[in-house]
Amino acid sequence: MSRILGLDLGERRIGVAVADLDGAAVALTTLRRGRHGALDAAAIRRIADEQGAVEVVVGLPLEASGAEGSQARVTRDWVAVVTPLVRLPVTFRDERLSSHVAETRLGPMKRGRSGGPPSAAQRDANRARVDREAAAIILQDELDARARSGDGR
Repeated sequence: MSRILGLDLGERRIGVAVADLDGAAVALTTLRRGRHGALDAAAIRRIADEQGAVEVVVGLPLEASGAEGSQARVTRDWVAVVTPLVRLPVTFRDERLSSHVAETRLGPMKRGRSGGPPSAAQRDANRARVDREAAAIILQDELDARARSGDGR
């Protein structure tokens, strides 16, 4: 069965989710961003091959008004570099509030030892979890929109 990848692109990490074209999105992994798009593309291509993915959905960070700002341009530029190397069709999906929804879904970050503040490693692990979950939210939103419109691709 064909699968689809969902990506939540951040400055330091890329959250990755996967779903069957007619199934539910599941958080998969979080990648560290490479120094350039070719490194990111190689990691995404490897995951796409492992998962049997035939398409990629990338969250597009629109402003609250729905306009594309500087972050959306950064995302579009990154996709322009990565797409020819990944060699899969890419669809953009509005990702407004996906990280907020992911944080709410996952609940509060765990406290550190003896109830103190979380360590740097705990904060980083939590951010990676949120990124993966945000990718699943973005991907599920795309799948739900396709189901409503009858566009199963």
